[in-house]
Amino acid sequence: MSELITAELVDLDLSAETKDAAARSLAERMAASGRVTDLEGFLADVAAREAQMPTGLDGGIGIPHCRSAHVTEPTLAFGRSASGIDFGAPDGPADLIFLIAAPAGGDADHLSILSTLARHLMDGEFTGALRSATEPGRAASLIRGDAPEEAEKVAETEAAGAAGAEEAGAGKPAEEPTAAAEAVPPAAAEAAPPVAAGPTAAAAEAAPAEPAAPFRIVAITSCPTGIAHTYMAAESLEKAGTAAGVEVFVETQGSAGFKRLDPQLVADADGVILAHDVEVRDKERFAGKPTVDVGVKAGINRPAELIAEVRQKAARGEVSAPARPTAPMDKGAGAADSYATRLRKWLMTGVSYMVPFVAAGGLLIALAFAIGGYTINKAPSVADHFVWTESTSWAALLFQIGGVAFGFLVPVLAGFIAYGMADRPGLVPGFVGGAIALTINAGFLGGLIAGLIAGAVVMAIQRVTIPPVLRGIMPVVVIPLISSVIVGFLMFLVIGKPIAALQKGLTDWLSGLSGANAIILGAILGLMMCFDLGGPLNKVAYAFAVGGLANPNEGSLKVMAAVMAAGMVPPLAMALATTVRGRLFTKAERENGKAAWVLGASFITEGAIPFAAADPLRVIPSAMVGGAVTGALSMAFGCTLRAPHGGVFVVPLIGQPLLYLLAIAIGTCVSAGLVILLKGLRGASAGRPADTPASDASGVTVAA
Repeated sequence: MSELITAELVDLDLSAETKDAAARSLAERMAASGRVTDLEGFLADVAAREAQMPTGLDGGIGIPHCRSAHVTEPTLAFGRSASGIDFGAPDGPADLIFLIAAPAGGDADHLSILSTLARHLMDGEFTGALRSATEPGRAASLIRGDAPEEAEKVAETEAAGAAGAEEAGAGKPAEEPTAAAEAVPPAAAEAAPPVAAGPTAAAAEAAPAEPAAPFRIVAITSCPTGIAHTYMAAESLEKAGTAAGVEVFVETQGSAGFKRLDPQLVADADGVILAHDVEVRDKERFAGKPTVDVGVKAGINRPAELIAEVRQKAARGEVSAPARPTAPMDKGAGAADSYATRLRKWLMTGVSYMVPFVAAGGLLIALAFAIGGYTINKAPSVADHFVWTESTSWAALLFQIGGVAFGFLVPVLAGFIAYGMADRPGLVPGFVGGAIALTINAGFLGGLIAGLIAGAVVMAIQRVTIPPVLRGIMPVVVIPLISSVIVGFLMFLVIGKPIAALQKGLTDWLSGLSGANAIILGAILGLMMCFDLGGPLNKVAYAFAVGGLANPNEGSLKVMAAVMAAGMVPPLAMALATTVRGRLFTKAERENGKAAWVLGASFITEGAIPFAAADPLRVIPSAMVGGAVTGALSMAFGCTLRAPHGGVFVVPLIGQPLLYLLAIAIGTCVSAGLVILLKGLRGASAGRPADTPASDASGVTVAA
């Protein structure tokens, strides 16, 4: 692993006039050193991060930063501008610019170094030394912290004009010369005694008398990227706390992970400060305490005000409402997870719990048809008529058990979507909403909507301030009761019928295509199966096919065959592509390709997700084309399938099995050929041979 920053990554005479030009100039140094593989792609990631929130800080500092698949290793470039560059800071242009580049899923040790740098940026002596440095190597050494004593000594000598200082920070004069004073960040300024008319002075007057023990504050800081603002806010709050005589303990929820505050420390805290731009993890720990909730920049720019505010709230006895418990699907969430990402996780929670019911029920029904024929669905209840020696009785038993399992699909889907959103309190209204969806014939789509509504209702109830005496019965009585009533009302009387009409219209439309337009239906289902590789649209097509097995006919069995065949194509195509032209893929992708053979053959479409996450614009369209071809061919060949799952392992239950396998093989070859072609064209457009390993052009694989 190379050093985080070297002299080649330092520009003490940065001539750029805009933040985009500055980022490009510093990024070009990274690219020249081989740390950025795709300059334009990396700059696009920097711009996307900048669009979330300006990266300029008070004190003349700009910290453009991002995590990118185009970065090979954690890297920092430094530029110093004589005229200053506008990075959106309130106090004007920045003359110290740090471009921080971290690879996707970056190394924790280096991210810890980046967090240390962020904290140093709040130190006036550190920034003063960088402003006075005359050699790139010297600046790089200061940033790396190679020789801290010497660096601090030089900074004090040059900034304060005092020669012969023996140790940095030792015997620092009470009054610094102008140059050093200008470098002091806002946190230090705010830590000084406030003017009488300022908000801090007013807060100080309203603050309670100093108790025997110091006032204790616990704080959380976090930002979307978790590299710079997170740690700078922590440093600023800690310094302001020291100046105010307050104990401040900060938990930084950054890219290097986070170590939870000691539970006893949280329990003993007198107040809480949450300075964040993304959701605070395990927020429920701070329920019932005086809390100030602000953006992360407030923690950097006005920490003294935040400390005064939380002390005022404590004096008034003002506490926060109980926090909503972290939902199971959110507990492992990354700090930068968007709402769309969380929504997908909630939906996939429901689907993941539903799939075992699909597999068990569907395979039982398929076996029943294999043993007893298509008319087995007309058999009487085995509770009333069962002959131990007759195969039809056993077939009827399997069919009726499978039918019961199928009856749980929609309630389980809805219940566990709500569970993913709101934890266990979401289960009751979720299952109730799903059962109502079945009652009113709203089907799979109704269950999906019911689960989201149930989760949202429970989350809303949990945000209401509840008297302490009622909190014990909330999860077991109040929340299930109120949420079930609301969900039931909405599903029965407000939105259930329109959803049912939409479900019926969708089903009728798709079923209408199963005659002369069967090939079109197969292509549409193939596109749906491959569009999001196991996501919601994939599951809509799959649920449509599975639903037809409850009352099977020739058309529904053809639909099931087309859906499973198309769903097998993406992972098989990626496996074939990595085998035929492995040099177009990273080492990790080639390893994933080996597993994709088995996943594809088993009808696990998600086996293609690692490839799509790394290169969605080439992989997903290629998969969709191949899936559409396979779906259309399966319908054209008249293939049928009695099992909802199993891949090639249920070939005995497939009608026209050889033609079925031929359809899968053709679609797989089409997808593999397209993805190879598109990746080859990308390599040519990037000015490298088409067979150059993809890791040299696009960096590491992006985490899904």
